[in-house]
Amino acid sequence: MRATALFMPTVKEDPADAEAVSHKLMVRGGFVRQFASGIYIMLPLGWRVMQRICGIIREEMDGIGAVELSMPTMHPADVWQATGRYGSIGQEMFRLQDRGGRDMVLAMTHEEVFAWLASRELRSYRDLPQIWYQLQLKFRDEPRPKGGVLRVREFLMKDSYSFDLDEAGLDKSYEKHIGAYDRIFARCGVDIYRVESDSGFMGGAQAHEYIAPSAAGEDRIALCPACGYAANVELARSVALPPADGARPVSTSGAADAPREVDTPGQRTIEQVSTFLGIAPSSLIKALVYVAGDRPVMALVRGDHSLHESKLARHLKAEVRAAQPEEVRAATGAEVGFVGPVGLPAGAGLRVVADESLRPVEAGAGPHPVGLREYAAGANKSDTHLMGVVVGRDFQPEYADLREAQEGDGCPECGQALLVKQGIEVGNIFKLGTKYSMPLGAAVLDEAGQERTIIMGSYGIGPARIAAAAVEQRSDDRGIVWPKAIAPFDVHMVQVQAKDQAQSEVAASLHDSLAAEGWEVLWDDRDQRPGFKFADAELIGCPVRVTVGKKASEGIVEVEPRSGGERLEVPVDECGGLVRRVWEACG
Repeated sequence: MRATALFMPTVKEDPADAEAVSHKLMVRGGFVRQFASGIYIMLPLGWRVMQRICGIIREEMDGIGAVELSMPTMHPADVWQATGRYGSIGQEMFRLQDRGGRDMVLAMTHEEVFAWLASRELRSYRDLPQIWYQLQLKFRDEPRPKGGVLRVREFLMKDSYSFDLDEAGLDKSYEKHIGAYDRIFARCGVDIYRVESDSGFMGGAQAHEYIAPSAAGEDRIALCPACGYAANVELARSVALPPADGARPVSTSGAADAPREVDTPGQRTIEQVSTFLGIAPSSLIKALVYVAGDRPVMALVRGDHSLHESKLARHLKAEVRAAQPEEVRAATGAEVGFVGPVGLPAGAGLRVVADESLRPVEAGAGPHPVGLREYAAGANKSDTHLMGVVVGRDFQPEYADLREAQEGDGCPECGQALLVKQGIEVGNIFKLGTKYSMPLGAAVLDEAGQERTIIMGSYGIGPARIAAAAVEQRSDDRGIVWPKAIAPFDVHMVQVQAKDQAQSEVAASLHDSLAAEGWEVLWDDRDQRPGFKFADAELIGCPVRVTVGKKASEGIVEVEPRSGGERLEVPVDECGGLVRRVWEACG
């Protein structure tokens, strides 16, 4: 394709609001343009990348026996009401009404609609298993769209759904998708980790995310380089490091004095209190009040740890929210910053849940034999804290894994130090079970003539996120270095002088011969300065560059890889062979 016939509006300056590398380069390279907050136009170069990614997805999905269809993006609200998600999903869902006043939604995902279709079309065990998929638009009213195409309000997604008679069938469908996804990301040239994850509002018994390591990502994952354990920090298990010096060990539960009050005027935060008292943050108990349903809950973690709300929600089997200041006062009798687990008002009905790292351990027991410990904690009294608090003696909580895994924590599988990395979520898979099929009546008759609810799985991939992740992982100070399988073109041919007759004849002949060999060729025939064209070629990032320059009259052109390497001169009639060798050497 001639550049003069292609709309490719490159720009030299970064967009003012861009922070992610992929956002900057995809705008500058003429791949995308922002239409509104979180809404992007895919320009021709960007759409070519998307089509290549979608082509790989289709090939691999077809390869596991999945069949493609297309579902509507506007749904009557009643199918979402049937599963309970219409009320449980918050403002992220776009809601509207038709002219008849009927409640409608724009699809965030399609579990309900696929289950609805299955309920009407699948009748017998002989109809199973099934895997249906689509490449369809989704809509989410993100509160803070950012990162270019990383977090948007309208996006293309591959979503697939498996339908099986039993859990064993679901396991097979799940493994099929794992294999297909591994191949998709490998072919797209994107490095990923498959990690355990929280199923969130999707529900189900098990879930995994595919995370592409990148500083631009919002997800954080805990990894063990020794045994391969990997999980999102919202789910990751870990062995906490022992408290820092300052949490005084107690040999027995009765060896310490009762907690004593100390004045801490205006000292509310962990940092303020630890500095004021001259103790390490790990010697403090951080008490946080939440509301689960209509009941207050106090969650406790060490002062040097962070609570992960999703872990608390999973333990309580309920959605949680941070309590408002007036709710904190009603439950504890104290202001925020001075609450603690000792001496709570009688009859407040406050459930107390402590992280496992606070569980008392007798000296010599457990992975870190620290013995019992004294901590400082809020006194449930303004401007006051307690010193000498011993968990299990001064109060009796229930225990759960509440803390967010940290770099350096012990791996729960092998004990080696964990790493924590940022990344971009590019795919996810869920074992849904009967969460959607049961309320929507998706059932079949088994061999014995008994009705069986269909067992479902749900599987998603974001093509635009794959593109952005590739840019994040494969770029340099000159521009994008596309993986060869998803680049907008295989070959970027630069004609140095647009008005040079010899160069024009060689470029035209070479374009046609390379195209005949199956190469997708972008021919830059624009009447621009050579430096401008070369800069655009590096910015756009096609795997192979062919330069038709001053030696064209001698039948000589240059070939070089975008990823870096030797620039080679070659006769025009040998160019195709060299292009293939260079292309095959590209990642």
